[in-house]
Amino acid sequence: MPMFMDTHKNVPDLTAEAAAGVHQKDLEVQSKHGVNYLRYWFNKAEGTVYCLVDAPNEEAAVAVHREAHGMVADEMVEVKEGA
Repeated sequence: MPMFMDTHKNVPDLTAEAAAGVHQKDLEVQSKHGVNYLRYWFNKAEGTVYCLVDAPNEEAAVAVHREAHGMVADEMVEVKEGA
């Protein structure tokens, strides 16, 4: 299955708790779309969140964010794992 990294920029009021809560919402709906959100990272100072996801395609990954919380990524790129 393809893997994608998405980027959410300029997230207002970003905190560790807020990032964890949004990620949890993704986990609650991901199976409906055949998606597996694996990890997330955030930079509070920049208001940026990065999400790593296994998804059959970009559209399925976007659908999870849209349904879970409405925060669609600003960028999404397909990635491959390296050493």
